[in-house]
Amino acid sequence: MNSSVEQALIASLDKFAAAKEIDSIAIEQRLVEVFGKDMNFLEKVEEFDEVFDEQPAFDELREVYFDLLMINFFTNDVNKLEEDYLDSKEWADIEEETIDRGTELLNLLLYINECHDEEIKPGLEDFLKEFLLVEEDEFQDEFHIYEDLISNQQLAESSVEDICSNADLLELSEEMEELFVPFMTFFLQPNTSEGVQLELVKFSNNSSFDVAVYTLIANFNKNR
Repeated sequence: MNSSVEQALIASLDKFAAAKEIDSIAIEQRLVEVFGKDMNFLEKVEEFDEVFDEQPAFDELREVYFDLLMINFFTNDVNKLEEDYLDSKEWADIEEETIDRGTELLNLLLYINECHDEEIKPGLEDFLKEFLLVEEDEFQDEFHIYEDLISNQQLAESSVEDICSNADLLELSEEMEELFVPFMTFFLQPNTSEGVQLELVKFSNNSSFDVAVYTLIANFNKNR
């Protein structure tokens, strides 16, 4: 299992459990075990889903953690496969099978990976224009998905309270509805911050989810 993925997973689960006042040890152990298994990706997905079926209190994290499972595959599992595996029919079939899984978090985690490879700091404008290419004509699907971030970029320089209060007022798209607050908060403070985590718990209407996802992203960024 990729070490930065493991640390992000554990830190995120701990914050979610603390906000919910529940215990995360059992699901933490099971997910680390599943992520670390040497097996076919779809078999791993099946075991991953079994864990969440057994732990319904954590179910709202299922799809964002699916993104983390994908990142673990790209940064760890794929190294054990043939060099051109991601161009194979087998992987194309897996992508087709899982096309409805996960969230836009996957793009942000891929972007963070690229930032570390290029030794640059993550930034919202860079993410939108240079990574997602939202200004290019052929990437208008991305423009529409990320329009909420594009039109509210100033919030990434404001405060957690402003981000949370604006999220309540905006008519957010389906793709961004749950992720708007943790995405904006990450670009406000890309480094893990206990103060930011406490503010999310205080100001967010979905505090356990938002603090868990922010913690996942910020820890992944810190440990890359």
